[in-house]
Amino acid sequence: MSPEARETTERYFRQAVERHWDPYAIDLTADRETLTDISRSAFTQLRATLAMFGAGEEHVTEDLVPVAAVVDDDSDQRFVASHLYDEAKHAAFFERYWNDAVRPAAEARGLEPTAPTADRWFTDSYEDVFDRTETAMNRLLEADTPANRARAYCHYHLTVEGVFGQTGFHAVESTFGPETDGPSLPGLVEGFSGIRRDEGRHVGYGMDRIAALLERGAVERSLVEETVMGLAEPVDAVVERMGWHRLPGPDSDDLVAFVAQQRRNRLQQLPGGAAAGPAAED
Repeated sequence: MSPEARETTERYFRQAVERHWDPYAIDLTADRETLTDISRSAFTQLRATLAMFGAGEEHVTEDLVPVAAVVDDDSDQRFVASHLYDEAKHAAFFERYWNDAVRPAAEARGLEPTAPTADRWFTDSYEDVFDRTETAMNRLLEADTPANRARAYCHYHLTVEGVFGQTGFHAVESTFGPETDGPSLPGLVEGFSGIRRDEGRHVGYGMDRIAALLERGAVERSLVEETVMGLAEPVDAVVERMGWHRLPGPDSDDLVAFVAQQRRNRLQQLPGGAAAGPAAED
């Protein structure tokens, strides 16, 4: 690892320490009231979105373990340890939000409570994205090659966190934030704000690693592009279902356009892209 890369990774770790937030300290009182009052269709759709986020955080917590197993630089090891902690913290936030806000609202509506892991919330396309990501990450344990590292970072950091996750953040924050015309969910938006800051470090780290592999010629840019574009169909299929139907937020067309632009932006940030430049977002 170059001195510059090590310095950047150490900076990411310091930010993780300095910008810690507590998922158990967020006030969810107002959210419970709003979730009790919004339309039933909006409540159902929001539950599906939150279930996907929560399951996604559980997936990425587990899927990051192979990276922790193969990195050997001290700065990498510290950062990836903080990365794992962040993902576990995010999963804890969604679990708490479901138990302390979604479930009480469902009971107040007279609905039978459902678990966030129920099959009803997940499509085949959603499962496909995370199955492919798990396979790409576990391949590192079989052969820690530059190509396998590039594919792992493209699945996990660039696509799942940097494209898929960011689109989900946009869908929720632009609908339930304080400056929108939609119903207010301040606890959820506060949690998303903390998660987004964490993900900025994660995406920056993964993008830095992909860029380093490209710059030293360890992998071809075509491998990166093929990996990212190979995930476009299932990612876009999930995003299309996230568009709001009866809320004043982005609809399906808006989100499909947003996710496509996010994908282009990520690829352009890498060496050889039309707008190559710093990948860090924090």
